[in-house]
Amino acid sequence: MALCNGDSKMMNKVFGGTVHKKSVREDGVFSISVDNTCSLFRGLQKEEIVLLTHGDSVDKVADGFKVVARSGNIVAGIANESKKLYGAQFHPEVGLTENGKVILKNFLYDIAGCSGTFTVQNREIECIREIKERVGTSKVLVLLSGGVDSTVCTALLNRALSQDQVIAVHIDNGFMRKRESQSVEEALKKLGIQVKVINAAHSFYNGTTTLPISDEDRTPRKRISKTLNMTTSPEEKRKIIGDTFVKIANEVIGEMNLKPEEVFLAQGTLRPDLIESASLVASGKAELIKTHHNDTELIRKLREEGKVIEPLKDFHKDEVRILGRELGLPEELVSRHPFPGPGLAIRVICAEEPYICKDFPETNNILKIVADFSASVKKPHTLLQRVKACTTEEDQEKLMQITSLHSLNAFLLPIKTVGVQGDCRSYSYVCGISSKDEPDWESLIFLARLIPRMCHNINRVVYIFGPPVKEPPTDVTPTFLTTGVLSTLRQADFEAHNILRESGYAGKISQMPVILTPLHFDRDPLQKQPSCQRSVVIRTFITSDFMTGIPATPGNEIPVEVVLKMVTEIKKIPGISRIMYDLTSKPPGTTEWE
Repeated sequence: MALCNGDSKMMNKVFGGTVHKKSVREDGVFSISVDNTCSLFRGLQKEEIVLLTHGDSVDKVADGFKVVARSGNIVAGIANESKKLYGAQFHPEVGLTENGKVILKNFLYDIAGCSGTFTVQNREIECIREIKERVGTSKVLVLLSGGVDSTVCTALLNRALSQDQVIAVHIDNGFMRKRESQSVEEALKKLGIQVKVINAAHSFYNGTTTLPISDEDRTPRKRISKTLNMTTSPEEKRKIIGDTFVKIANEVIGEMNLKPEEVFLAQGTLRPDLIESASLVASGKAELIKTHHNDTELIRKLREEGKVIEPLKDFHKDEVRILGRELGLPEELVSRHPFPGPGLAIRVICAEEPYICKDFPETNNILKIVADFSASVKKPHTLLQRVKACTTEEDQEKLMQITSLHSLNAFLLPIKTVGVQGDCRSYSYVCGISSKDEPDWESLIFLARLIPRMCHNINRVVYIFGPPVKEPPTDVTPTFLTTGVLSTLRQADFEAHNILRESGYAGKISQMPVILTPLHFDRDPLQKQPSCQRSVVIRTFITSDFMTGIPATPGNEIPVEVVLKMVTEIKKIPGISRIMYDLTSKPPGTTEWE
């Protein structure tokens, strides 16, 4: 009895079928047809919306199996009902598969015969038992960001251990939001958690880490990274921050005259953190998407030594919120938007030079065809055939309709951001769309889904507010994690979140990163004006599982006037060129830009 979740190919191959690689990837949300007489799909419609992420497919179906789901001509599900074996090419476990929970319920309860008796209360008891067993009479240092995960982790520790065993520390790394550390301290004290606040901004700005290199003989060696305030690589930034947290924690242990070997480090690490970091704790086969600050090499070394306590490592964000309520934490804290440990450091796109590879001109030409599809179909072009090959007739009809009604231009921006395509990390272009018309948000969301599916070197699509962009930037404003750059982002973040809170829509949005990019628009190329301004991105994100999600569509999940108010207020900040709105689902774009 098995459900091969998200990869029917493996099951098919094991039982004698064949698999072949397709010329076109399927990445994103698609409608598939399902056989709802199959036990796995009982109670579903014949057409279902699911998340597909794959580039190869079942060719010959294994003996004893039948096809029970299709995406067009592609096999999306197989089943051997007599052996109770089921293979799903899509992902039923994520929120983007609309009836994924029904599929999992069918398998667990009706097919596998499980019963739903294991509750959050059971898990709480299990966590407390594990903490007591691991810690004994030792002390635990817990690093508190003030977010949901670290606070729930601390509440669990306080319930499992005596008060003098738990040392709660909040480290201000210099990348916090406006007045964040102060509000964290006040909120935790209200919960009866005495927290030690450490200002370590200087240590983080000048922090370094060791990174692997290899010489000609392939002998592993290490090199010291640049200091954080001179680093442009997102991965290096995350690793430096994670390692610096551990170094500061060790300093705290020393100042308190404690023996390091007798102190555990506690973290509010969640399962998605470990999956995206490709941690062996989660999977031996996961692809690295991005290194989380709580899963760096230094943390992994401590984990191997048995010195890290992570009671939430098997939890997802929604489960942590439920556990927080069970532990009696106030709703305003439990439902708070997540804020990453590296803070604003990973919301500044640092760059010294533009990201322009040899595929830049051709991809730009494809984007021109897409943005003006109704005119492009009248002019035969080899790239037009590529667009048609990657799209369905329905997609092409929709493109014709959109581009005949709206005047759009689409182009690459010379920066790169982290994405996830085909369950693997990608680090590539952003597509910008501007228009002389008022934005039609439903059409823009459609384009944002379609473009990365056609161009796998594009991770995300943004709408650029203001008049049409006549000359897209091809250079960047040199940008590092300096205090001036951070204060600009801090103010933009403050304005956007203030407006969201006042609107009463903060509860409808799961998270809203505000990002600073090194892009200066609207410069006359003939005047050769240097790139000296930066642009801000508003990234709204709606999710139930924090593994997948969608942007909030203005006029639907968030009022248009709320978004426009954010744009108006952020534009007043000195040094801001343009405001953009991230239209991308996850996948292909991760929640954060780095």
